Amino acid sequence: MKLKTFYKIYYKHRILKANLFLKIYLIIIVPIRYLLNIPFLPKKINLDDHSKKNAYLFDKELDFLFEKFNSDKGNFYINQYSQPMKKKNIRINAHGYSDIYEKYFFSKKQKKNNILEIGSFYGNAAAAFFYYFKNSKIYSGDIFPDLFRYNSERLENFYINSSREDSLNRDLLSKNINFDIIIEDASHSLKDQIISLFMLFKKLSSEGLFIVEELDFPETRKDMNLKNEYPDLKQILISIKSNKDFNSKYINNLDKKYFLENFKTIEIFKSKFNEVAVIQKK
Repeated sequence: MKLKTFYKIYYKHRILKANLFLKIYLIIIVPIRYLLNIPFLPKKINLDDHSKKNAYLFDKELDFLFEKFNSDKGNFYINQYSQPMKKKNIRINAHGYSDIYEKYFFSKKQKKNNILEIGSFYGNAAAAFFYYFKNSKIYSGDIFPDLFRYNSERLENFYINSSREDSLNRDLLSKNINFDIIIEDASHSLKDQIISLFMLFKKLSSEGLFIVEELDFPETRKDMNLKNEYPDLKQILISIKSNKDFNSKYINNLDKKYFLENFKTIEIFKSKFNEVAVIQKK
């Protein structure tokens, strides 16, 4: 983790809200706190080497793998969002998407897939997918790619900012590759969820799956919809399922037309805490 990343994750929001004296104090303290956290940063793991001693993991179910690699997509995990030196090894409830994903992923498990996760953070879910989809290539995009903790010939980690159309165009749409599974797990804000789905749906292979995690954040968290805009992605998907028209300033007519002509099914599930959308392409 770079100092710049450490600052943006743990202190930028505090400094923006602070008064002048607190700002000065925080700016001074950030490099010190960063140095104190360095010994607690985990070493990178080469999964190609790791798998030689842990081949049994290739036969495990997704929930086991999510918990093994501490992904919050499983039923339990250890909080990965606190500063490394403050980490407490206490299992807490996670999102619990495992059963939903197992239902959709099992038939694809042995195939050669291209799997994309946007918002990979430390890469814990990517490590789980490495073992679950043993013949697949895993692509992991994040605004802080230096956080990624794993490497392998089957992993590709890269920068992406899903809140910017130019980044989606440059860093994903320009790639000469289609994906069999796309998982959107980035900022969860209203705009980002909408543009990620409608801009990237054309990069999904036939019969592919597009998954939007924390679909309900724009309606349950004010910070995910600061301007109280309408409609959010959940409302758009419900309209589509009901054969009703919709309009959004974040969707151009070509992307809207492409999606409506090429989606096969839309399902919305409630997990332990939040909702997740699973969209299948024709």
